[in-house]
Parts: sequence; structure tokens; C-alpha cells
Amino acid sequence: MQATIPLVDLAEQHGPIRAKLIAAFTRCLDRNRFILGPEVERFEAAIAEYCGVRFAIGVSSGTDALLATAMSLGIAGGDEVVTSPYSFFATAGVIARLGATPVFSEVNASTLNLDPMRLEERLTEKTKAIIPVHLFGKLADMEPILEIAERWGIPVVEDAAQAIGASDDKGRMAGSVGTAGTLSFYPSKNLAALGDAGMVLTNDAGLSESVRRIRTHGGTEEYFHDTVGGNFRLDAVQAALLEVKLECLDEWTRMRRERAASYDELFDRSGLVSEGKVQPPQATADHVYHKYVIRTRRRDELKEHLASNGIGTAVYYPLPLHLQPCFRALGYREGSFPVAEAGARETLAIPMYPELTQNQQERVVAQIVEFFRG
Repeated sequence: MQATIPLVDLAEQHGPIRAKLIAAFTRCLDRNRFILGPEVERFEAAIAEYCGVRFAIGVSSGTDALLATAMSLGIAGGDEVVTSPYSFFATAGVIARLGATPVFSEVNASTLNLDPMRLEERLTEKTKAIIPVHLFGKLADMEPILEIAERWGIPVVEDAAQAIGASDDKGRMAGSVGTAGTLSFYPSKNLAALGDAGMVLTNDAGLSESVRRIRTHGGTEEYFHDTVGGNFRLDAVQAALLEVKLECLDEWTRMRRERAASYDELFDRSGLVSEGKVQPPQATADHVYHKYVIRTRRRDELKEHLASNGIGTAVYYPLPLHLQPCFRALGYREGSFPVAEAGARETLAIPMYPELTQNQQERVVAQIVEFFRG
């Protein structure tokens, strides 16, 4: 029986750096400083340099990075924030959590990122921010989004949770282009903690200081609170482990792009693309392939076929945000955003990680061919 090919294989990633990870953990154990501290400060400085921003503030998760940023921007009840209906729940969830209203805007059919051509019609005098998402490791079309935001005087917060290492044609890294950017280091991300962790990126000194206050219950010194914040602090152990992994990130990104190019070639040779049966992701130089997501109208059947043949897949995302039960009161219905809804019906992530072998990729595509050819 052939071995299973997982969607992501963290054991393969951790094997070569296991000794360094253990050493980093041991240093934290010996120092007995587990919340914030020098490990966090060092990792923040390294991420700021890597992403090309003045400030990087470590927080407890990618969700909390969005939440702390939104709180720092003063987003509250009565405000509106425009974002994508096709993203992980946190993107819209943090807006609603603050009492503001998530206003969804249609996505681009090729990238499933916010469509700038449809964005401005969603803005009103109540709009307090725009949150574009760099989905699956592909940058949103930021230039027109920034131009629209500047005309309206609205901050732009990049949800770059899936896109660390991606850069635009000007060399600007994901998360460094808008008013602020947020990163997630969830264990399956391209740069992954061994637990939850996140980061806020900004070039705005005032926003940076606000996020730092908010992550520690709104205080600049212990037991004195300027505002009401939260417990959004980054653990020292996670920062130390992430610093080890950051040294590998560029090489892992190179390997992901190689695997994506290999998939592209295999699908092209299969004939499935020209026949319209499978649509691979749009190949661009900035893509860091957090996920390799194909599209097919027979998505659910294909998923079952691959599972029965030991190949891991996942659906990101089966129900767009505007159709989630918790947002029913916003008045959206099926057909409100047909491009996003089509994505939810057709997208399927297939195995993608730096250590994926050519033989494994050939087996994945061969099984997809077998499914369509019968």
C-alpha cells in the first residue's frame, strides 16, 4: 500500500532543524523569561528588517494581530470596514467583535482577492478601514486599492496571514504597503510557530505604540492602563522558535515555487487544463504558495477520490463569509457575490510544502487524471 501524501508535512520541515529548535527552547527554559522579553524583541527586529517596515509588534495570533490593529485604529460600533467575503473567518470576525459592520466586496475571478474595480462602490461615510487579503500567498492588487483609500482618507490593513515573503513589482513585502499589515504564524503557515503567534507590521510610530499598549491590557507599565486592551502578548518560546525558522524562509519559499512550477507543468501535460477540467492557480512571480489551490466544477467528487487514494486535500473555504449564519442579519444572500460563491464551490487545495517530492507530485496529478479519465 502506498504511503499517504499529506496536505502539509511538518515532520519533514522540523527534522533538519530539530536540534536548533530544541536549543532555542532550552535557552528560554534556562532564562525563565516566557512572556515578551529579549527573544520577542530580537524576533520583532528580524521580522521588521525582513518585511521592510520600521516596526513589528509580536502578538498572540494572526487573529489578535487584526484585532489589536483594528482597536488601535479606533474601529468601534457604528463603523463599517470593507473586506473580502472569501477569506478565513477572522478577517471579518474581528470587525464584528468590535461592534463594527463588515461590508463585503466582490473578489477577482482569477485570484479570489479583492477586486479593486468593485471596491469603491462599497465605501460610505461610515467606512473606517479597508482590509484586503493576500489569499493563499498571492498579493492583492494593492496599487488601485491604495489609490481609492487615499481619495477617501481611509487606512488600509493588509491581512497578510498567508503571504509572508511575497513582494510586489516594486520589491515591497506583503504587509508593508498599507497603513498596517498583519501576519499569522499558525503551525501550517509558511513561517510557522509551534503553536499560535502573530505580528503587526507598520511604518507608523503612533500606531506601533498603540498596538504595544493594547497587547498588554492597554498599559505602558504594569498595573497602569491608559486604555482597555487585551492579553495579546507573544510568548518568548514561540519567538525563539520562529527566529530559527526565519533563517530558512527564503529557501522554503524558493522550494514552494519550484513545487508550484512542477505542478503547473504536470497539469499542462495532462491536458486537463486545456480541456477546462482543472484550473491551476495563477502563476506570478510574487506568489509564495501557502496553498496550491486548483479549481474544478467536480470539486467534492475529486476530493473524495483523492482521499480514497491516500492524498490529503482541504477546502478553503466551503462557505463564503457573507453566507455565514452569524452574519445573516447583514442581509446578504446567495447570489450577492457570485465570484466568491463560485470559488467556495470549486476550490481544492492539494499537497504543498517545501519537502514535497517530484514523485509525490506526479502521483497526486496522476490520481487527478485518473479521476477525470475514469
